[in-house]
Amino acid sequence: MGPGLIVTLLALLLGTQPITTDLYLPTLPGLAADLKSPMGSTQLTLSALLFAFGFSQLLLGPTADRFGRRPVLLGGLAVFVLASVGSALAPDIGALVAWRALQGVGMAAAVVCARAMVRDLYVPADGARVMSKALSGLGLIALASPLLGGLLASTLGWRHALAATGVFGAVCLATVMWAMPETLRARNPLALRVAPMFAQWGRILRHPTFTAWALLIACTYGGLFAFLAGSSFVFIDVLGSSRMACGLYIAGCSISYIVGTFWCRRWLLRHGLAGAVKRGAAFTLVGGLSMVGLAWTGVISPWAIAVPQFVYSFGHGIHQPCGQAAVVGPFPQHAGAASALAGFILAATAVAVGAWLGVAMNGTVYPLVMTVGTMSVATALVAWTLVQRHGEAK
Repeated sequence: MGPGLIVTLLALLLGTQPITTDLYLPTLPGLAADLKSPMGSTQLTLSALLFAFGFSQLLLGPTADRFGRRPVLLGGLAVFVLASVGSALAPDIGALVAWRALQGVGMAAAVVCARAMVRDLYVPADGARVMSKALSGLGLIALASPLLGGLLASTLGWRHALAATGVFGAVCLATVMWAMPETLRARNPLALRVAPMFAQWGRILRHPTFTAWALLIACTYGGLFAFLAGSSFVFIDVLGSSRMACGLYIAGCSISYIVGTFWCRRWLLRHGLAGAVKRGAAFTLVGGLSMVGLAWTGVISPWAIAVPQFVYSFGHGIHQPCGQAAVVGPFPQHAGAASALAGFILAATAVAVGAWLGVAMNGTVYPLVMTVGTMSVATALVAWTLVQRHGEAK
C-alpha cells in the first residue's frame, strides 16, 4: 500500500467511531420522544455501544495477532453493517440498545486493527506522524457527522441517521476487501491461549510507557465523550438550541480538532512525542477550566460551552495522534493486544463518564461542564507527569 492509501484506510477505519457516536447525537431528543424513552435509557444506546466496544477489543486484539488484521476487519465490518441496519429498524429502546452493542463489536474490530496496523508498518515516531494525518481525515468525518445527523434528524428522522452509519460501514468493508493486504508480518500462534494471553496482558499493563499513554488517551477522550454524550441534551433541551445548531456546535469542535492534528505534526518535528503532548495539555486545561469558570460565574449560553470545548478539542487533536501511535510502540510483536488494552481502558472511562452523566444530568449545564473540567485536569496531570517521565517510546 502507498502512503496515501494507508492514511485513507486508517481514516476510514478510525472514522467508524465518530460516525457511530457523533452522527446520531443531534437525534437523541427526537429518538427519546419517538420511542417514549427516558433520558437514562436513551443514554444506554451510547453506553452499551462503548461497553461492547471496550470489552470486545480484549478478544479481538489477540485474535488479530493470531490470524491477522485483514480477516478480523472483514468480519468486524460485516457485523457493523448488519448492526447498523438492525439499529435503524429497532422497534423499541431495548432492541436499539442491543443492536448498538453489536455495532460496538464491529467498531472495535475496525479501531483495534487500525492502531495495530500503524505499529505493523511504522516505528512510533513515524507512526505518530502518519496517525496525525489519518486523524485529520477522521476529523473531517467527525465534522460532517453531526451536520449530517442534524440534517437527517430535521428532515427524515433518527432512523435515517442510524442507517447512514451502515452506508459508511459498507464503504469501509469494500475498501478493505479490495485494497488492503495483510500487514501483520508474523502471526503469533500463542496469542489466543489463555495463560500466555493473560501473561502478556500483565506485561503490557506493567510497562510504564503503555500506562502513561493509555491513561492520557483515556482521560482526554473522557472529556470529549462527556461533551458528546451530554451536549445535545444541554444545547437543545436546556439552552433551547435547534438540532441543526447543535450539529454546528459539535462540528465546530471537529474543526478545532482537525487544526490540532495539523499542529501536532509541527510540534512532533520540533519537540517529539512527549514535548508535543506537554504543550497540547495547556489547551486542554484552559478549555476545561474556562468552561467551568463561565458556568459558575453565571454565563449560561451555548457559546459559553462551545467555545471552551473548541479549545479542549484542539488539545485533543494533539494528544490522540501521539497517544494512539505511542501506546503500542513498545510491543511490535503484540500490537493487537496492546491496542486492545488501550482501547478497553478508553472505553471503560467513557462508559463511566456516560453512566455518571445519565444519573447527574438535572436540567442544568453544571454536570456537563464539571465533568469536562475534571477530565481536563486529569489529562493535564498525566501529560505533565507520567508522559514526561516514560512517554518517549523506543
